[in-house]
Amino acid sequence: MSRRQHDHLALGRWGEDRVCQWYRDAGYEILARNWRCGDGELDVVVLRGGVLAACEVKTRSSNRFGSPLEAINARRWSRLRAATGAFVRTERPAGVQRIRLDLAAVIGKEITVIEGAL
Repeated sequence: MSRRQHDHLALGRWGEDRVCQWYRDAGYEILARNWRCGDGELDVVVLRGGVLAACEVKTRSSNRFGSPLEAINARRWSRLRAATGAFVRTERPAGVQRIRLDLAAVIGKEITVIEGAL
């Protein structure tokens, strides 16, 4: 792995750590991180009050190349929906009444979480 790839992965992990802390501070339980299946990967899966949320996390060191929110396209949302369904069927988390898809953007120390982004 090149240094650039390593730095990119480290930045992504750092962003996911920040988003997990955001969810913990908001009273959510972290159920999974980087959960993988044939349909794709879920960056963060959380639960609070019967609502399971799968969050796609996009981290950038700056917005020089645009907002991380712009990196999500229809194909990515489709894969996120499919992976979330696979998570619920496979892991069978207790108490789930509703499922939501969130999007989080991390730029430097700024975190934006859009609950119910889709």
